[in-house]
Amino acid sequence: MNFIATKLEGCFIIEPKIIIDDRGYFMESFNEKTFQKGIGQNIHFVQDNQSFSSKGVLRGLHYQVGDHAQSKLVRVLSGEVLDVAVDIRPNSKTFGQYVSALLSAENQNQFFIPKGFAHGFLVLSDTATFFYKCDNFYNKESEAGVLYSDQAINIDWGIPESQFHISEKDKVQPTLKNARKAW
Repeated sequence: MNFIATKLEGCFIIEPKIIIDDRGYFMESFNEKTFQKGIGQNIHFVQDNQSFSSKGVLRGLHYQVGDHAQSKLVRVLSGEVLDVAVDIRPNSKTFGQYVSALLSAENQNQFFIPKGFAHGFLVLSDTATFFYKCDNFYNKESEAGVLYSDQAINIDWGIPESQFHISEKDKVQPTLKNARKAW
């Protein structure tokens, strides 16, 4: 696996080693020792989640606060998404900045997003199956979010907002300035 550091400290794009032959392909999608060495942290995942969405579905920007904050390792099993992480760590040099990664079943890339980041994705293909590991259990009382269209962050989602399909919950998230503090 190739671990590519992004401009946001702690976020990594992970390119797998894919072995292809006339039968198909094989890849190791996760190995705890390789992963921990690659990101330089001791992360232990405790929960896996999966979603299926249609083209234009935007989910996010979500995070959990305090003791329930989560690191995530995300990937796409079918289709293609634009995945986004926003730095919400209060004392970070890159607070309010974002990084995006194109994740697809074709490139098999993964994106590691540590605690202290809001996360979201936009489906670019007709449909997409999105899979992610979390290092902390979901806790409803610790849910928080940031508005996907916050002008202070200015995320380039790559397609016009008129093509988005967004939940009512995500349409009314606060701006980063007014959002719950990560910790």
